[in-house]
This record gives sequence, C-alpha cells and structure tokens, in this order.
Amino acid sequence: MATETNGTQPPLWRILIIALLPTFIYSVGQGAIVPVIPAVATSLGADLGFAGFIAGSLLIGQAVGNLPAGAVVSRFGERRAMVFSAFATIVGALVSVFAVNAWMLLVGVLVQGLMTATFALARQAFLSTYVPFQYRARSMSTLGGVFRSGMFVGPFIATWMITATGDAQMNFWVFIVCSALAAIAVAVLPDVEKVSSASRDSAEVYDAGGDAPTGAIPVAKDAGAGSSRGRESIAQTFWRRGDVLLRLGTGAGILMMMRSGRQVLLPLWGLSIGLDDAFTTLIIGIAGAIDFALFFTSGWIMDRFGRSASGVPALLGMGLGFAVLAFTHDLDASAAWFVVITLWLGVANGVGSGIVMTLAADLADREHPAPFLAAWRTVTDGASSTVPFVVAGLHAFVGIAVTSGFFGVLGLFGAWLLWRYIPKYIPKPRWR
Repeated sequence: MATETNGTQPPLWRILIIALLPTFIYSVGQGAIVPVIPAVATSLGADLGFAGFIAGSLLIGQAVGNLPAGAVVSRFGERRAMVFSAFATIVGALVSVFAVNAWMLLVGVLVQGLMTATFALARQAFLSTYVPFQYRARSMSTLGGVFRSGMFVGPFIATWMITATGDAQMNFWVFIVCSALAAIAVAVLPDVEKVSSASRDSAEVYDAGGDAPTGAIPVAKDAGAGSSRGRESIAQTFWRRGDVLLRLGTGAGILMMMRSGRQVLLPLWGLSIGLDDAFTTLIIGIAGAIDFALFFTSGWIMDRFGRSASGVPALLGMGLGFAVLAFTHDLDASAAWFVVITLWLGVANGVGSGIVMTLAADLADREHPAPFLAAWRTVTDGASSTVPFVVAGLHAFVGIAVTSGFFGVLGLFGAWLLWRYIPKYIPKPRWR
C-alpha cells in the first residue's frame, strides 16, 4: 500500500502499524481460546448442548456488546477504548481461568465477547477516521486479514499450551497475556489523533456529480470530541439512519449470515455424506487459506472499481455455491462436489473480504463514526448470530439439502440488495 502524507498527516504506513499490530496480538489470544471453550465447558460439567451455548456466547457477547461499545468509543475516543477493552478482557479471561463450574465460565466468556466488540469497533473507527478514502477498502480488508491471521496462529499456540500443561483451561492465560501486550502496544505507539493536524479539505474525486460520500474525508477528529453528533445515542442513530441500515445493512447482514453459514453448514454436510472428520476439516482449512489469501485483492478491487465490484460477486458466488450444493447430497460424486463447492465458497468469500467494514466506514459520520459503526455492527453481527439457530431449525424440519438451498436463495437476495443500494449511498471513486 502506498505511503501518503498530507501536510503534517503521518504517513499511511505509520497509521496502519498503529491500527494493525495491536489487532494481531489481540486476535492471537482470541484464536487460542475459541477452539478450547467447548472442551473446557464439558470438563466443568456442562453437557454438549450447554457447552455449545457457552462457545456461542462469545459471538453473542460481540453482537450485544456493539451497543455499549459505540457509547464507550464516542465518549472516550478510540485509543482509550482499546486500552479499556483490552484490560477488561483480562478480567473476563481471569474469571474463565479460575472458573469452577460451567456458569462461571459462561460469565467469563460473555465478558470477553463484550470487550472484543469494543476493541473491534474502536479499531474500525480508528481506520475510518484516519485512512484516506482512496486506500480505505484496502486498509479495511487488511484489518480483516490481520484478524484472520491472528485467529490462524492462535490455535497452534493453544495446541502447544495444552501439550505443555495438559489443561485446556490454561489457554485463557494466552488471551490474558495477548490482551496485556495489545494494551501496551496501543499505549506505547504514537497517538496519531494528537500528532495529525492535516487539513480536512483534501480533494477526492468521484463519479455521481462529484459528491463525496459521508466519511470520505481522509482525516477527522477523535470520535469522542467535537460536535453533538459525537454524543448521539445508538437509538438516535437507528432513527436518523434507518433507511441505510434497513437496505444496505440488511445486505451486509446477509453476507455475514452466509459466512457463518459456511462455518456451521459445511461440517454438518461432510458428516451427513459420510466423510472422514479429518478430511472434512482439511478441505475447510484449505478453503480458509484461499479466503485469507484474497483479502488484499478484495480491497484493491473495491478501491479501484467500487464497493459493488467486491460485495455483489461475493454474495452471488456464495449464493450459487450453496444452491448447487443443495442438489448434490445424494449423488455418487457427493464427496467431489463437496470439495469443489467448499473451495468455491472460499474464493467467493475472499473476494468480499473487508466489504462489510468498508461499507460501514464509507457511511459513518466523518467526525464521529462510532455511533453509526455500533448500529451497523449490531445489525450485521446480530444477523450472523442467528445462523446456528436457523441451521438447527431448518435441518430439524426440512433436512440439510433444503437448508443449503435456503442459504443459496438468501445469498442471491443479498447480492441484489448490494447491487441496488450501494450506488445509491456510496458513489463510485473516479480515477484520474
């Protein structure tokens, strides 16, 4: 990514290091606990159903936590919110380390989910504020890629920790250490909010009559200071921006549902057609690697050709993939079809890497992005958190093939929403 300065604005690489290094450290810690939560829960007396709920409470905490996270970031600013959430994560992880029953573990995991929402929203608000518009999609895709890389590294550390201690519960110490290191990194690295004094009048070039979308200004003030809009409540934001949240927010929420659908449905599909667990995991892992490899390409596509060029193909690809998968369950070559479709879904999701965060950054208020980002993440994360219940319900009543078909139709509808409304709210960049 090119380095750009504007007046006294810090170079872009410096901004990205400040944003991405703590994110990587924090996500490594989270990646270390995600695979072991069910095992820890069962060791503390939970049955399989309750253990699954405890594991899912991490996502539930993130979805619910977006509401208070917006208020925290607006009130205290991105930097202090990140430090606060990192230290509060330590508290939740300590509860989990010393949990003596499954309910105590549930409380600790919920706290970690809530604080993850605050940390992630502050990261997104930081990049939305300080990265120039022409690099925004690449920065958001890179943020997503860094998070995925941390989630990739974390399980290997978890494996080493379990081997060394023989106790999966000790993995929460990894999250404690990583959270502390992330807080230190945020505190020690230069505060761009203070050293940046670049003009807010930098010109951007757009189609659609030259009107810049909200949030397109390269440099903005801290999300917690300034105009009264910075103190706007989430409820007020939902009321004022309800049209875009209903239209584009629904499309982005469907994309998040499709991503969660991959994680939930594909392992069940492999099990239902009789594949070996190790083989299913291997294929899903390869698809994940393909997905990860495309994160920067997705950002370049969005910055060069507009947001629709990434989001619409991603949803079309995933929708078609699930639709085709629905007709392959009873075929003799069902295993081969599973491999092809799983890899196809990895490519499709990779093409859309970072699109949800980029759309939010484009649409957020240029000076105080936190309230809108919180409302946006509440919609999209809330949609994603429904997937386990949707899959369980449809699978129980109509079978796994129809469930896959449902996600296929849902993906096509989401593609239409993005195709219809992205140009309405976000003019396409025009390159000289």
